[in-house]
Amino acid sequence: MRVLLALPPNIHTLEIYKITGMNAPPLGLAYIASVLEKAGHKVKIIDAPTLKMSTKEFLHEVKSWKPDVIGLSLITPTAPSGYRVIKKLKREFHELPIIVGGPHPTFMFKEALNEGADIVVRFEGEYTTLELVNTMEKHGVNYSVLRKIKGIAFKDSNGKYIVTENRPFLANLDELPWPARHLLPMDKYTVFNKPIRIAHVLASRGCPYGCMYCSTSYFWGRAVRFRSAKNVVNEIENLVENYGIKSVVFADDELTMNRVFIENFIKEIRERGLDITFACGSRVDHVDRELIRKLYGNGCVMLYFGVESASQETINKIGKRITLDQAVKAFKWVKEVKGAASGSFILGFPWETVEDMKKTVEFAIKLDPDYAQFTALTPYPGTPLYRFAKRFGLIVDENWEHYTTIKPVMRGFHFTLTDLSEMLKHAYRRFYLRFKFIWRELKAGRLRDIASILMKEASRALAEAFKEAI
Repeated sequence: MRVLLALPPNIHTLEIYKITGMNAPPLGLAYIASVLEKAGHKVKIIDAPTLKMSTKEFLHEVKSWKPDVIGLSLITPTAPSGYRVIKKLKREFHELPIIVGGPHPTFMFKEALNEGADIVVRFEGEYTTLELVNTMEKHGVNYSVLRKIKGIAFKDSNGKYIVTENRPFLANLDELPWPARHLLPMDKYTVFNKPIRIAHVLASRGCPYGCMYCSTSYFWGRAVRFRSAKNVVNEIENLVENYGIKSVVFADDELTMNRVFIENFIKEIRERGLDITFACGSRVDHVDRELIRKLYGNGCVMLYFGVESASQETINKIGKRITLDQAVKAFKWVKEVKGAASGSFILGFPWETVEDMKKTVEFAIKLDPDYAQFTALTPYPGTPLYRFAKRFGLIVDENWEHYTTIKPVMRGFHFTLTDLSEMLKHAYRRFYLRFKFIWRELKAGRLRDIASILMKEASRALAEAFKEAI
């Protein structure tokens, strides 16, 4: 089968792509592609946002490549663009089956099917997609046969929704072939719009915490599955040899959860003499002074910590399971070794007041990470937060394209969308217009790069203040 896997066209204009100048490869599609290729199928990947591809150009690619089936990967803000292109594909290529997968259609499968998708692949997609493609090669879109495939949803000939049994998560991630990066535009992945030799690697799947606002635990499962350190470093070594990679960004939510993995990973890197740097997500309760020293002494250049709130009560309510004291200690230890760390903070929990949000901003300043990310709490489908927001009528904006965490879509019990929007501006002004931050960035020669992000369209108000300060 000729299988075209793609991110939808025209999504490079969305806020999530415009603001940071950051392009990351669609690892999910690349993993699916490698499994399909290993089974003998012919695969093409179109990373439309990285290529800044229009719908017209996308349709031209489809017409010229002549796939037997198309698979689209959708997250919540890209779903409307996906639905629009599905309708155009259906008009131009009537018999071409269209599969969709990813977090959004997994939980909103009825919506995806109503918008024109033929089949939804739910949850982890590699072997579900492989079985689906193998089945379609033999039987086409045969509803009675499709019912036997685990992990999918579709509408039968009577228009009835059919949801098959969930496919068990893959227990041994080392069984997966590495992502098919030869199908990706590897020279296009950038940071600050600069062609830095960087690669994204996934070492684990799943999260045990089940925070109310995050879909990771619900999409990948509550059981954490780690690849072996040897397998991960083999992949990195391959990236160094074939793509000249100098830096690795781990796409995992939390890499430091598994201390054994970290120890073995560092050992493998040392023994092979790999000259790379890496950045990864962490939790403030999973690090101590010794681990921090070990990480930054062996190539780590950035840790990303989710702190979320200055209120211990809020942290407890959302299921984060950390303490404010742990956050203070983690950032202190990073500064002791002169490392860099980024902190993420969420504004707009339903029970908060404007004053509560201001306290979170001040706590971020107290912690003084090298960078801070402030986001508007966003109710993504599949999360407990989405059900909570629906129950209490808190969702004001139902346009999925606005579900970027940059644009508020949900009010609280004590604040409006406008209040939250103003608080986001206040947060960025308070944090980034401090003399301490500006002086630190000037000394490091990074101020222009940071300014370029802040001056993007979605941060116009902040940009004006930033220019005045400069």
